[in-house]
Amino acid sequence: MSQPFKDAVGFCKTIMRNGFDAYVVNVRLQALTLDESGDEKELDICTDAGLTELQKYFPNLEPSNDKGTIGTLVESGTTFYFYAADVDDASYISEAVSTMTPRLLKRLELRGDIPLSSVCPFIPKAKETYADFSDFAEGKIRFKGDPDQALKKDYSLAYRAMRFSANFDKEIDANSWAAIVRNAGHILEFVPMAEFLDEWHKVEAEAMYRFFELLFDSMLLHGLIPEVAALSRVKQIKNPETNEEETVFQHTLDVMKAYPEELPYDWKGTVACLLHDVGKLLTAEYYDGKWNFLQHHRVGAKATRRILKRLRFEEQDIDLICELVQNHMRPHFMLTDKGIRRLRSLDEYPRIMEMVKADIKARDGSWREFNHNLKMAERANIPDNEIEPLLDGNQIMELTQLKPGPVIGMIRDELLKAQIAGSVNDLDEAETFVKDYVTKNKI
Repeated sequence: MSQPFKDAVGFCKTIMRNGFDAYVVNVRLQALTLDESGDEKELDICTDAGLTELQKYFPNLEPSNDKGTIGTLVESGTTFYFYAADVDDASYISEAVSTMTPRLLKRLELRGDIPLSSVCPFIPKAKETYADFSDFAEGKIRFKGDPDQALKKDYSLAYRAMRFSANFDKEIDANSWAAIVRNAGHILEFVPMAEFLDEWHKVEAEAMYRFFELLFDSMLLHGLIPEVAALSRVKQIKNPETNEEETVFQHTLDVMKAYPEELPYDWKGTVACLLHDVGKLLTAEYYDGKWNFLQHHRVGAKATRRILKRLRFEEQDIDLICELVQNHMRPHFMLTDKGIRRLRSLDEYPRIMEMVKADIKARDGSWREFNHNLKMAERANIPDNEIEPLLDGNQIMELTQLKPGPVIGMIRDELLKAQIAGSVNDLDEAETFVKDYVTKNKI
């Protein structure tokens, strides 16, 4: 600590010992400006003691005519400015915590950290995207100047900082992060949804899981999409083999991370991964010693539609994402010929399969059902007219003791339809089907 700051701390202790409050204003920024101030060393102190009281302790303190400034004291080549602290019980918190003074603002303007007219909430000119951020070569995402003042000018910078952090894989500076967290309420209140969506759309699919992790840690997600934030309080078994538990929210992030590995740049598919398990919040039931989420995919699709409408997504995007959420559970079961053909008939079949792969990777789960469905999908590539029935004409006649004739061809056709529909899958089921068909139709 330099001598001017030691002197300032000593002055504050003198004031506080006499029953008043006092503190050095924004130590970090003052240290920054003091280093470049040359011979004119200046420091700001804030106190609720009046001029008369201060002159009892510091006889050399001179009164000031500037608004908000009580007086100045020159000591050891440093000018100390004493500012009046906010003592109004009904004032805004941001006013009570004095982080800026006119002198400090002027110093920051000279450094270029704060533009001129920073006291104006809006500057009517186009601003460069990175204008309010320090050089990324520092290795961190940091607001220029005082973080709280930077946010006060434009609260949407919080979302932009998170976007930069996610896309460039850089940590947000500690003081900038603290400013985002303590201003979360103002960010949610003053930033229009359209501006949040604009920043969200610029987040790369591969980085979206990091973006939403930051939104959650800053408590902004709790205001934007509370249904997703609440998944952090819903637990499930990660892998039945290890019986390890996880939160549904952590699983969601893991799926979002794994999904773009196979379908890079698929922004909408990654959004579907974000919302694919939102229905578990609404369907969670604990019985038989575990959590159950019956029909969470269908309920989740309905919840997703409500969420995306609230966020003002385009209608065609809402339909696509809801379709992915509703159908993401299909490939988790061993499908029949009929089941795989119905799945393959969906326009978003490739995305659905990739969502399942990401889900399995996130849980380190079994690939048995997925691999089975891949084989069934290969079979589904064969046109219906090229599929052979499990029993030929001779086998049908031997099984039913029927004579050659048109009826054998009819039974063969019905068996083939049953195979395509998925109700007959092996030789035993084929024989049972033929016998039942002959009996039912009294052939």
